[in-house]
Amino acid sequence: MTFKQPDLPYDLKALHPFVSEEQMDYHYNKHHAAYFKNLNRLVEGKPESKLSLDEVVKNASGGVFNNAAQAWNHTFFWDCMHPSGGGKPQGDLMSAIERDFGKFEEFKEKFSNAAATLFGSGWAWLAADAKGKLEIMPLSNADTPLKHGKTPILTLDVWEHAYYIDYRNKRPDFIEQFWDVIHWNFVD
Repeated sequence: MTFKQPDLPYDLKALHPFVSEEQMDYHYNKHHAAYFKNLNRLVEGKPESKLSLDEVVKNASGGVFNNAAQAWNHTFFWDCMHPSGGGKPQGDLMSAIERDFGKFEEFKEKFSNAAATLFGSGWAWLAADAKGKLEIMPLSNADTPLKHGKTPILTLDVWEHAYYIDYRNKRPDFIEQFWDVIHWNFVD
């Protein structure tokens, strides 16, 4: 079995002005594609090649984990955004956010702060435990809630390759603009 990079759920230029077509091309066609290429090379002829990507992420370590998790994380990240995204969640998701964080604005501030203060490279996650309690998880490098037995709900890639072309070293500006493209229907 070969792991295949899924198509983007929108055109490369669809998230402008949040990110430019150049930024998306570099991020999706170079970085994301490389994780799939490297993963396939690393697992060729090995038992991991017969597992689902989720199973590889949950059970692997080292280079196999890094590439599998980055392949999975990016695929999830693309789905967390939509050209007509933004606003606020509704229904059960909003109720869970208010239950676990207070007002939506408090959640937004905590998530943004976690993303902005994550040292080095990584991901800011909203995840749920087995009982549905939500938590914000700032995780370094390729780490993912899957590895911690949690269900990913929302993520933001804060590796520099996610924003440097458009935002240079202004990670907080990138984070603030992310709220305008969140695909709350997917997140819910």
